[in-house]
Amino acid sequence: MSSSARHESAHLHVQGLATYIDDLPLTEGTLHAAPILSSAANGRILSLDLSAVMSAEGVRAVVTAEDIPGDKLLSSFTHDEPVFASQRVEHIGQVLGLVVADTHLQARAAAHLAVLKVQAEQAQLNARDAQSKNTTVLPRVHVARGNSQAHMQHAPHHIQGQLEIGGQEHYYLETQIAYAIPQDNGEWLIHSSTQHPGEMQHWVAHALHIPMHAVRVVCRRMGGGFGGKETQAGQLAVWAALAAQKTGKPVKMRLSREDDFLVTGKRHPFSHDFKAGFADNGLLLALQSTQWAHCGFSADLSGPVADRAVFHTDNAYFLSDVDIVSHRSKLNTQSHTAFRGFGGPQGMMLIETVMGDIARQLQLDPLDVRLRNLYGEAPRNTTPFGMTVEDNILPELMTQLANDCNYRQRRADIARWNAQNSVIKKGLALTPVKFGISFTATQFNQAGALVSVYTDGSVRINHGGTEMGQGLHTKVCAIVANVLSIPFEQVRISSSDTDKIANASATAASSGTDLNGRAAERAALQVKHNLADCLAKADGCTPAQVVFKQGVIHTPAKLRSFTEAVQFAYSQRVQLWSDGFYATPKIHYDRQTLSGRPFFYFAYGAACSEVAIDTLTGEHKLLRVDILHDVGKSLNPEIDKGQIEGGFVQGLGWLTTEELVWSHDGKLQTRGASTYKIPTAADIPEHFNIQLWQEANREDNIGGSKAVGEPPFMLAMSVYEALRDAVGQTLGGNKPVQLNTPVTPERVLMALQTPASTTA
Repeated sequence: MSSSARHESAHLHVQGLATYIDDLPLTEGTLHAAPILSSAANGRILSLDLSAVMSAEGVRAVVTAEDIPGDKLLSSFTHDEPVFASQRVEHIGQVLGLVVADTHLQARAAAHLAVLKVQAEQAQLNARDAQSKNTTVLPRVHVARGNSQAHMQHAPHHIQGQLEIGGQEHYYLETQIAYAIPQDNGEWLIHSSTQHPGEMQHWVAHALHIPMHAVRVVCRRMGGGFGGKETQAGQLAVWAALAAQKTGKPVKMRLSREDDFLVTGKRHPFSHDFKAGFADNGLLLALQSTQWAHCGFSADLSGPVADRAVFHTDNAYFLSDVDIVSHRSKLNTQSHTAFRGFGGPQGMMLIETVMGDIARQLQLDPLDVRLRNLYGEAPRNTTPFGMTVEDNILPELMTQLANDCNYRQRRADIARWNAQNSVIKKGLALTPVKFGISFTATQFNQAGALVSVYTDGSVRINHGGTEMGQGLHTKVCAIVANVLSIPFEQVRISSSDTDKIANASATAASSGTDLNGRAAERAALQVKHNLADCLAKADGCTPAQVVFKQGVIHTPAKLRSFTEAVQFAYSQRVQLWSDGFYATPKIHYDRQTLSGRPFFYFAYGAACSEVAIDTLTGEHKLLRVDILHDVGKSLNPEIDKGQIEGGFVQGLGWLTTEELVWSHDGKLQTRGASTYKIPTAADIPEHFNIQLWQEANREDNIGGSKAVGEPPFMLAMSVYEALRDAVGQTLGGNKPVQLNTPVTPERVLMALQTPASTTA
């Protein structure tokens, strides 16, 4: 296999030649749509005056809920979100309708002329208050094992506390965009920047009240997604289609950066209450956790996001006696949605906080406490939801990383530094990641692909996955090239297209390559089988004697180039294309009993981070990062390392700089680069070392590989724990360090004001 083939679009990216939806040539007569946004967070709509809008320059139409021929609610799983607000508004930035004009700027300018009157009500912005008032988007979930209450009472040591985890803006380079073009015979072509073309097809058909076969959705590439374009690209697709349906013209709709901030959901903020009981050696004996997911005004994907937070509250640790209650709070904010890690990071942060506080209270090395609590042999190898952890490599992986990065010596060096320096203090932490790979909704763990071989020997692939820069298409091309034993350059991939692959799952849950790569492999194997059968008959041998090697096909009687063999097979009327299908084996999960095997396997990793804090200003700097991450047998080491680096840095932003701020009346104050800080090159440590764990996936996954999209994101927890370590060493004593995220300089200063004390 071309183990480190270049990204199939890299040369286009760096030259600015890669085409996105906003680069497509416009069909004659194309109009542009912009949203009319609510200026109130909660209340009953009294009136919406659009007279000034309609008389504005260039305006051709206004689209509201009255113009929806189908269901006025989006076709989401929970069916609770209006296409356009018409009776009530539930967050500032909720879309009331669209302005359709000759140009994008005209549409945006006119949208601001709408006059909305609302009978305002108090905005609900606090998740704990929402639970007390029973305002939730979904019922609570309760997972328990053992007897946490009894073991808590008998544990010799206890800690308890609260943790507030902030959300995160996706900040994709390409904002949400869709382009709806009417076709012949009542059909539609929708160009959508989406991770889930099949769902966009479904949503558009549902809103227009037409069959799905009348809607074709195409996506060549996205300028980033990170989960934000899994469901919420659907609103743009529906809105553009409704505008096109009303005007009879093609309509393009793209959100400005500020509108994208106001309209779309983020990573779910989480609130945690917790209590833990533990032994003298740091072994966790009991854990009680109450979790509040800040869902926003509608459910979107909050159910499975909050579920995955529950599934990953254990992270890498065996929880013998545990009780977890998960609330899904309805708030008057944007409806939060999928984001890299999909709730997993919010659950893992809790248990890593607990591990750090246990070590601090007992004055033990945090790494030793973490190693002591890892999953192990039976009976310490079963998750709270009943899945056996069969492939645990963390004891060896964490020990190797600790040795490679000289953790023990550096910890002693940092203690000496902190004793000698009164202003700049350092911290160090090594934290693990265990992340389950598969959609927790079992039905999504399937994929299809189509491989076509042309008579000149070139190969074209189509599969149900989408490319958002992560290298999925590159890996799939390499898989097919490897099966047919031809050069990588001989294989190309086409746009994701609902006309080619029906009912495709979202490119999400880190399973894009696992699913689509295996489906493409099966399709290519069928073509290879057809060629081998044809040549075996011609040359009087068995198909097993036909060998594909480096662009040449060998039989005992003859050598043919791949192209010659293809042309010969065509002359013999042999099928040179095939479909392939894959469904992930072994997985099952009972949503009613909250038990089963929702994941095919786990991906593992660990990171060691060293930080420095300025105790006078609260400023902090990441000094060094060492990562050892498990991607199985890598399909493309360079792409995988890029994903690890990018995931870690995005996690770093979530935990340290990216702060979402809502005013008391529910308006998002951080709406662009001037107020919302994503990481830059200046935030990257001088020493940033990434190594791959050298072991194939123990499950039969494509090429022995493991998923790499989401798991590296959580490696950044090591930075959070290192910052807490630095604060704890500054304060002295053994009191837990209260540090909510993102860990801004202000929060560091607040934590440093806590007096040192001793906990019994």
